Amino acid sequence: MNHDFGLDLILATVYWGIVIAVLALGVVCAAVTLRTPRRWLVITAATTIVVGTIIVLMPHRPPVPGVSVLVALAALALSVLGGGPAVLFTLALASRGSVREGAHGGIVVTKSATLPDGEVERGEVLRGGTVIGIFERVAATASIMVGYPAAIAVVVAVKSVGRFTELAAAEARERFIIGTLVSLVWAAACGALFRFVIGA
Repeated sequence: MNHDFGLDLILATVYWGIVIAVLALGVVCAAVTLRTPRRWLVITAATTIVVGTIIVLMPHRPPVPGVSVLVALAALALSVLGGGPAVLFTLALASRGSVREGAHGGIVVTKSATLPDGEVERGEVLRGGTVIGIFERVAATASIMVGYPAAIAVVVAVKSVGRFTELAAAEARERFIIGTLVSLVWAAACGALFRFVIGA
C-alpha cells in the first residue's frame, strides 16, 4: 500500500512538474517576444497553451493548492504577456504591410476625404491598444478562472463603446475586430486551461 502511495506521489509530481514547465516555457517565450518580436516565439507560446491543455485533459489527480496557484499565475502571465504579441503577429498577417503604424501604438487612417487646400486629412486612431489589451486579457482570463465567463461580454461592451468613434475607417474596424478576437481567444484558452486543471 505504501509502495503504491509512493509511486502515485512520484507520478503526480512528475505530471504537475511537466505542466508547470510547459507553461513556464510559454511565459518565457512571451516575455522575450515583448522585447524581441519573433514569429517563432509567438508560435511556441501558442503551442505551449495547446500542449498544456492536452496534458491537463488527461486523467489526473487533483493538484495540491500550491500547484493550483502556480498554474493559475502561469496561465495569467501567459495570457497577459503572450496575447499582445499574438495580436500583433495576426494583424501583420492580415494587413500585409498595408496599414501604417502610428507613433502612439495606433494606426494612421484617412479622417476626411480632402481639406480645403486639397490635402487628405490623416490621423492616428486606436491608440493605447497595448494597455487596453492587457486589461482586457486580465479581465477575460480571470473571469473564466473564477467560473464567470459571462463577464467577458461586459469587457467587450466597454471596449466597443470606448472605441466607437474611432471605427469610421474600414482599416480601424478590421484591426479592432481582429485584435479583439485574437486577444479574447488567447485569454480564454489560458483561462480554460486553468479550469481543466482544477477539474471544473
